[in-house]
Amino acid sequence: MVVSLGRTLYNLGHRPVPAAGGNRPPRPSGPLVWLHVAEASVTSPMLELARRLQQEDGVVVLVTCQDRLEAPPGILTDPPPADTMPEVRAFLDHWKPAAAVFSGGELRPVLLQEVVARRLPRMMVEARAPYLTRGRDGWFPGLIRSALLAFPEVLAIDEPAARAFRKAGAPLVTIGGRMEERSVVLPCVEAERESLARLTAARPIWFAAAVPEPEERAVVQAHRTAMTLAHRLLLILAPQQPARAEPLAAALEAEGWVVALRSAEQEPDAETEIFVVGDPAELGLWYRLAPITFLGGSLAGTGALRSPLEPAALGSAILHGPRPGAFGPGLGRLGAARGARAVASPSDLSEALGDLLSPDRAARLAQAAWTVASDGAEVTDGVLARIRAILDGDR
Repeated sequence: MVVSLGRTLYNLGHRPVPAAGGNRPPRPSGPLVWLHVAEASVTSPMLELARRLQQEDGVVVLVTCQDRLEAPPGILTDPPPADTMPEVRAFLDHWKPAAAVFSGGELRPVLLQEVVARRLPRMMVEARAPYLTRGRDGWFPGLIRSALLAFPEVLAIDEPAARAFRKAGAPLVTIGGRMEERSVVLPCVEAERESLARLTAARPIWFAAAVPEPEERAVVQAHRTAMTLAHRLLLILAPQQPARAEPLAAALEAEGWVVALRSAEQEPDAETEIFVVGDPAELGLWYRLAPITFLGGSLAGTGALRSPLEPAALGSAILHGPRPGAFGPGLGRLGAARGARAVASPSDLSEALGDLLSPDRAARLAQAAWTVASDGAEVTDGVLARIRAILDGDR
């Protein structure tokens, strides 16, 4: 009776939205695995799962998210259906998934009711806390508990998350851990790396990645301050916009800096103080060359412009400002593992950079960051094994 009341109130609170079914991509033939994630900021593990399902198993993969999503080539994307029975049925009739994998803890009661009715195999992974879908929160007696009964098992990321799901009424909760993040090991031309490593041998180096124009002064000032501790320090500076590289190099030269410009085919010799680079395709080269990376956009911009897992995967210690942007979850994990160092101001950036010029301190930070970046493969393997068992008919 309580559950019925909660569901009735939930349905009455729905505001009709235009149907999205007419804009759905065509469904390819063959088994289809449906992955759902609530927010774009936490899609990386599910996109890595999608990539592996596609490449290793050759199955069709659909990823749904309420936010705009950039998926790897070959992965289908579609907005999730509004949580009403007509929309849910139209969605499931179109895609006909063989299995459904939900992440995080978002609950869509009407959708889950229909998923159970169709006996569609489902699981909840990387579960953090149970909550009703965005825009549908409110007081609905017994609704979260009844929605959680749709999942035979919930794989929680840690013990606090497991407690939250048990308290909310999930019948079986297992601590599964965090899944593997989407691969972020950027490539580089090894011959270029070797050549530049020889040119800069024995010099301390740091890299400022994707720096917006309002942050350039702070980065250059931090470099000036750090050079009082290590006079041979080299800054590799990549502005946010590649077209900014040439005027930036000219402005720095006018201020008296010894500058080399990558796009002019100049190389950092022993006297070069700032090496201005622009091509985003070479980021993997600079992460490998520099033991320390500052994430541009995180200090005075709108948020970090590059994923912190890029330098983490390549052994570069990470500095970032107080504005994580879309990379809040990743930077949070790195911070908790002492794999990144946060700074609050330009003066803090100078101090932190000077501190990390000690090779052992930078190495400890980089090792912790690499551990975070490479974590989760076993958890993803376990989820893959469950999905493969479903696809093989072992339910």
